[in-house]
Amino acid sequence: MPYFADLILPLPLDNRFTYSLTEEEAHFIQPGMRLAVQFGKNRIYTGIVAEIHQKPPEVYEAKPIHQILDEKPLLTGQQLNFWNWLATYYLCTEGEVMRAALPGAFLLESESIVKLSKDAEIESAELNDDEYLVTEALQRQSSMKIQEIEQLLDRKKVLPVINKLVAKNLVDLNQEIYEQFKPKEIRFVRLNPAFEAESEMHTLLDELSRAPKQREILMSYFSITAKSKKPLKVKELLKESKASSAVLKSLIDKDIFREFYEETDRVVFTGEISSHEINLNDVQQQAYDQITESFENNSVCLLHGVTSSGKTEIYIKLIEEAINKGKQALYLLPEIALTTQLIKRLQNYFGDKVLVYHSKYSINERVEIYKKVLDNSEKGKIVIGARSCIFLPFQDLGMIVVDEEHESTFKQYDPAPRYHARDAAVVLANMFGANIVLGSATPSIESYFNAEHNKYSLVELNRRYGNVLMPEVEVVDIKTAHKKRKMKGHFSERLIEEIRESLKEEEQVILFQNRRGFSPIMECNTCGHSPQCPNCDVSLTYHSHNNQLRCHYCGYHIAMQHQCMACGSNDITTKGFGTEQVETELKALFPDHKIGRMDQDTTRGKHAYEKIIAAFENHETDILIGTQMLTKGLDFRKVSLVGIMNADNLLNFPDFRAHERSFQLMLQVAGRSGRTKKRGKVLIQAYNPHHQIIQQVSTGDYQGMYHEQLEDRYQYKYPPYFRLIRLTLKCRDYSKTNEAAEWLARALENVFDRYVLGPEFPPVARIRNEYYKNILIKIPKKQSLGKTKKMVHRILTTFRAIGAYRSVRVVVNVDPQ
Repeated sequence: MPYFADLILPLPLDNRFTYSLTEEEAHFIQPGMRLAVQFGKNRIYTGIVAEIHQKPPEVYEAKPIHQILDEKPLLTGQQLNFWNWLATYYLCTEGEVMRAALPGAFLLESESIVKLSKDAEIESAELNDDEYLVTEALQRQSSMKIQEIEQLLDRKKVLPVINKLVAKNLVDLNQEIYEQFKPKEIRFVRLNPAFEAESEMHTLLDELSRAPKQREILMSYFSITAKSKKPLKVKELLKESKASSAVLKSLIDKDIFREFYEETDRVVFTGEISSHEINLNDVQQQAYDQITESFENNSVCLLHGVTSSGKTEIYIKLIEEAINKGKQALYLLPEIALTTQLIKRLQNYFGDKVLVYHSKYSINERVEIYKKVLDNSEKGKIVIGARSCIFLPFQDLGMIVVDEEHESTFKQYDPAPRYHARDAAVVLANMFGANIVLGSATPSIESYFNAEHNKYSLVELNRRYGNVLMPEVEVVDIKTAHKKRKMKGHFSERLIEEIRESLKEEEQVILFQNRRGFSPIMECNTCGHSPQCPNCDVSLTYHSHNNQLRCHYCGYHIAMQHQCMACGSNDITTKGFGTEQVETELKALFPDHKIGRMDQDTTRGKHAYEKIIAAFENHETDILIGTQMLTKGLDFRKVSLVGIMNADNLLNFPDFRAHERSFQLMLQVAGRSGRTKKRGKVLIQAYNPHHQIIQQVSTGDYQGMYHEQLEDRYQYKYPPYFRLIRLTLKCRDYSKTNEAAEWLARALENVFDRYVLGPEFPPVARIRNEYYKNILIKIPKKQSLGKTKKMVHRILTTFRAIGAYRSVRVVVNVDPQ
């Protein structure tokens, strides 16, 4: 009986592909291992074994596998089940989940290699220029990659040239596989044992009297190794002797020194465990007891604790309990900026048991962490990081903490799978029989609704740690202030006064403006023209630090224009403002104080977040301006004032979640104020100070906001009463996008009737020269979710089979945020 393996390939294919195995391969290979297989004419991909069986495929003949890449499975059975659930729930393919879940270094892909044939007889007269160039280059070097040939001929399409050479039997095409992960090695040197005796040493030093530099390295070596007999790092030796590596190389060539390499971890914890126990106060202890009690009946618990109520200590205690039982714990955060602060707190307590995993780490660092979690080593018991952590190969997960669970950054937008890490974490916990805590000062309406309807258990923390009062919130009416000329730039007199007061008392200030750049619109006062992006339907944003107009969607940029591009007038003004402009105005108002800015432009590097946050924590920065990165649970001790520059641009957004989001953002940013003894202050500048949401923020009235929004959602059929699936169609051809969207909407209406909205253009209808159109499907509570998705999948399959709409891409987003 032949054996077969079903593989998941890292491609957006609906089905798994079957390959044939020999009997001994079938006994060795296990689900979760990687195999290199041929797919298509001559490409080789890494596939993950999902299942081994003896049923041959009906439609095609199974190919044999190329090679086995692992000795033991790289994925656990739970991961494969989890992938399957993600693909089914979020209407994507397992291949797309695989691409998102595995660090890139595990996904080996072939690169075509071109070599000269052994028996090639080159007649240069019969070759054209390109063919001649390639054969000449191959005579000098043994092989070339396709990309190198592209560079050599300076053009993209080189395959026709190579195919002609293959036809003439001059070159061979090989598929080679590259293993991308390389362990980090450190280079050491030691003295050849033959010279270790003292007499030999003196002879050696005499011999080197004519080579002073080599002798100097040797002397440095003796003085360093006299203290300890440990092998010496090359870096350390060169630093100490101030010599070049060429001098060292000549000593190695003479066999005086011998070099060797040792593997080392890239991610290492170097600190010490500084806090050994966590003392909860009465309120925290009570909440902790309620949580552990609730786990007996329900594995999901929502912890609703006001800002600065000490939720982190409770999490640490819960994690500690799971680890004492020998289980693993996962701590999910919405933002990398947040991890930098929390890592320190967790490492102070758990030391090197804590691993960090997020996209700012290099591929090799991620591979190392992945392997540690897979081996369930002592060093990888606790994983902290952003949403991609849910894909790690946990062996025995006991506790998941989802901090700031309301954050929309837990939702993945592009590429597929468009999963929500909070919802996926609940399913993951269920698969392991683990407990999960969702914590937030402003829970999402869906989570609170689930807690009210006994799907989750609910624990509340209503007092700040140390009984510090909640900050005092004051709303400033900037419409009136503008009329009375009481504004300096974008600052009301009231805000300037409070900033002065805080700085005088040597306290810090945070200012929040949810737009980066200098100003979003440039406008000509003569003809009204404002520069637009040629690829997207948005106006260009002015960035003053490099004097450019930039598009925040596609990255297009031009130099700042000093006269109108339409009528040539010099009378140009800017409208609206971003973090850069706030920074410029502040520097003019407070020239003697240090001002920092934290937004996407200033946090591009790997450690940029850490530097900005550390400078603020160490009081090197007095005022920090930022976008919503600032709102996410950061803990600064010295902040006594928080200013929200413009609350209106959060509220006036065409989205059913806009009001809930603005409430969460404002309350969260307000929560950064007054976290120690003194009561903090929050100033909200708004054109419409009587807006319901702003009033609810000023009194911290979560219940009021929740019930009001729930009423609206019920009336207009939105979550949590209805589920949503949004289909976005993209195409470069405007009329084709419209026709395709019309066809798809009609097909869906035939099945779902009045629960289909659209098609309609989104607020930004063209990005990177592609036109977008949205269709929204609403799913009532009683309607089966599984059957609905099967139906949507069937309609999409039919749609993709229509030749005329081949160029239209459909993006499926389940539970859009």
